[in-house]
Amino acid sequence: MTSHAPTPSALAFVPFVSVANMMRLVNSIGPEQVMRELSEYIEQDFRRWPEFDKTPRVASHSQEGVIELMPTADAENYGFKYVNGHPKNGRTGRQTVTAFGVLSSVATGYPLLLSEMTVLTALRTAATSALVGEHLAPKGATVMAMIGNGAQCEFQALAFRAICGIKSLRLYDIDPAATAKAMRNLRAQGFDVTPCTSGAQAVEGAQIITTCTADKQCATILTDNMVGAGVHINAIGGDCPGKTELHRDILTRSDIFVEYPPQTRIEGEIQQLDADHPVTELWQVMRGEAEGRRDAKQITLFDSVGFAIEDFSALRYIHDRIKGSDFYQPLDLLADPDDTRDLFGMLTRAA
Repeated sequence: MTSHAPTPSALAFVPFVSVANMMRLVNSIGPEQVMRELSEYIEQDFRRWPEFDKTPRVASHSQEGVIELMPTADAENYGFKYVNGHPKNGRTGRQTVTAFGVLSSVATGYPLLLSEMTVLTALRTAATSALVGEHLAPKGATVMAMIGNGAQCEFQALAFRAICGIKSLRLYDIDPAATAKAMRNLRAQGFDVTPCTSGAQAVEGAQIITTCTADKQCATILTDNMVGAGVHINAIGGDCPGKTELHRDILTRSDIFVEYPPQTRIEGEIQQLDADHPVTELWQVMRGEAEGRRDAKQITLFDSVGFAIEDFSALRYIHDRIKGSDFYQPLDLLADPDDTRDLFGMLTRAA
């Protein structure tokens, strides 16, 4: 039987970046260069923060974890990310965090890009952390403590080296195997790495402290006595209600910087504080409308939960980067009948 199904036109196809192609793209450029370039896109978008539609992410929580949608849009493009966080996944060989995202045209509603975002989220999270560190960390910082040595660890280290000049790392994780993994990877990348037996040992001599743990609970990864004057804390593990990493007393001693207060007050470290506790929005610092680091004794805290505009920036970057390349494949995603009113006819002719 001869099929009379219409051949899809160019309008039916959406560029799709698979995990394999994302890795090819990143390795062709170099992870540190990718994160430098990503940070530039993120800062560009933070500087035009008022232009975006903004809403806290839409989250579906369960005892096992969380599934979230993170949407935003400017006048030209709409973007969203689907992402999960399931701390127990590692026991069954699954990733704790997986993601994919879409960038679409506001004018037509047609997708411009469909991309994996498990690798891309790791890159943009680290790029954002280091970008914030460039604004808030002590000048000349070379030593970073990393408490939590899981999937995000190496990305953070590379981003802070590329953007802030970090050279030495002090690692601690409750799982010695995670620290051993991170040491192998980071020494291969040329870092001076010191394994530590406790969080307190890890922060000794560190000018930047990164906390990145996965357990979905209110934990005390950093206690007040572990944090001295002048450090910058990059707190990226607490990112949902009931999940924190820092003792409350650290927060009251620190100048706190956040992405989007309505989301961070629900999900971040500051869920421990009163709803009117003062915080500074990062976009205002990047636009020169608010102070960042003022002096050498100030404790700065980036209460990072991740916000949709960072994913929008990452998708925008990938969309630009794949043009004229072979780092994507055209995906037949959109129905494209010969007569736009005859979707049913297209279906029956394909029988």
